[in-house]
Amino acid sequence: MVSARKLVLLGSVLASSTVAFAAEEGVSQKAQAIFELGSLPVTNSMVTSWFVTLILILFIRWLVGRPQVIPTRGQAVMEGLIDGLRGIFEPIVGSAAMPVAFPLLVCFFVFILVHNWSGLFPFVGTIGWKEIQQSTGEQVSFVPWIRPHTSDLNGTIALALTSFIAWFIIVMKYAGPRRLLFDLFGNKADKKELPAAMYWCLSLVFLLVGVIEVVSILIRPITLSVRLFGNVFGGENLLHSTSFFTAFYFLEILVGLVQAFVFTLLTSVYIGLICNHGDDHGDAGHGHDDATEAAH
Repeated sequence: MVSARKLVLLGSVLASSTVAFAAEEGVSQKAQAIFELGSLPVTNSMVTSWFVTLILILFIRWLVGRPQVIPTRGQAVMEGLIDGLRGIFEPIVGSAAMPVAFPLLVCFFVFILVHNWSGLFPFVGTIGWKEIQQSTGEQVSFVPWIRPHTSDLNGTIALALTSFIAWFIIVMKYAGPRRLLFDLFGNKADKKELPAAMYWCLSLVFLLVGVIEVVSILIRPITLSVRLFGNVFGGENLLHSTSFFTAFYFLEILVGLVQAFVFTLLTSVYIGLICNHGDDHGDAGHGHDDATEAAH
């Protein structure tokens, strides 16, 4: 049996043997079109996304097969992964929103993880064609046929916008606009325990804090997308500039895992901040409603 370490080393050697075909100036910051469907340009990162996603779906279907009461080995592996992720995210999201949020979070984690690691496959980003300037005969750019989906800022923006829209839908369904407005702008102090002047001063403070919170919510798609893109694109450049040096190769395996987890964890935290007033804090939820009624 060939060990996993030997397979990774072999992949590193194969990938490094093709780096000479890449452009000397490094990896392009944007995905490059390799063909068009009508007026729609199809980029190398889009092709990689479709291909890797198809392989992922087929692999999971093959691994699980037909679900059984007594699980097969492949089904047990997938159930173990799902149970592990549920144990991490359920305390954050809360049991109320978990049935809707959990499929989204699992898809985010698996999708981003596999696409982060797709840049480590042999020949990804290193085979393609050279664009030659006809007048001078010099190479002006290199267009790889395949690029990781998450190394394209358009791809990470799409993921971040999906996260933001899903957050809004889940919050509206399981918390409602009233709870959302109170969590953002409402005075969380107990009116009975404070002098009236101090209570209304705190109301102004909470209002100002709410405005800052709204700004932070609106820039979440930017921070989520840029963080993921920057780490994956930076790692891709690092590997190409070092000819897929083995130590950096293993480092990027870890970075891909961490970035997939960070993106998914932040999405769950954003949902939980509004929706998870918890089964353990049911009275607190009623207290919020009472405080809102008093404010009005």
